[in-house]
Amino acid sequence: MDRPRLLPTAARDETYAGVAYHLDGELVPMLTIEIPPGEGIYFEHHVLLWKHPSVEIGIKPMRGMLKRMIAGMQVFITEARGAGQIAFSRDGAGHILGLHLEPGEELHVREHQFLAATSNIDYTFDRIKGVANLLFGGTGFFIDKFHGARGHGILWLHGYGNVFEKVLAVGESIDIEPGAWLYKDPSVRMETNATSLSTGLLASTTIVMNRFTGPGRIGIQSMSIHLPEAN
Repeated sequence: MDRPRLLPTAARDETYAGVAYHLDGELVPMLTIEIPPGEGIYFEHHVLLWKHPSVEIGIKPMRGMLKRMIAGMQVFITEARGAGQIAFSRDGAGHILGLHLEPGEELHVREHQFLAATSNIDYTFDRIKGVANLLFGGTGFFIDKFHGARGHGILWLHGYGNVFEKVLAVGESIDIEPGAWLYKDPSVRMETNATSLSTGLLASTTIVMNRFTGPGRIGIQSMSIHLPEAN
């Protein structure tokens, strides 16, 4: 099996769907987006680092606000419009990547790791019920879904540590620690496998891994993160 490959950690004047962006820095990287006239982006409000005065900030309400509020997730998304530069960073060592979505393409993302997206990408979520929450290594009951419903667009994510990508063939599988997966294609199936270590001092230890089966992409972050569970 081919090893997962490291995704680019820097970008200069990367352009897709008429939007240019830059990725700078190493330990705590910064994303700078060049918003063209008449276009917009949306983002988590606490990741804004700086902006040009010509860029206007507003609120973009989310569907299913009550469910998200109960789960402790963000209820409102911030949006920016107007020609100019705007920059983002997250308070943590990691890796920012831009994923280019084609019209109709969808991507499933581990919650709390979305950074920003162009305004033509739809943002929804699914609630994970019952034992399936083990798939998220204790991070909650939601998976974010981004869909290129209105043409080409860009989705920016923040991964902890560095981000690697593995493209799985049909029927090919990989086991990943529950806190280490970042994103996947909808075609990639996710299951939970638990192994009990029943000898010696490790008699009560259980190792839980998520098994991902292709076809499709799976993103892996090298710093495993377990955020507090939703209530």
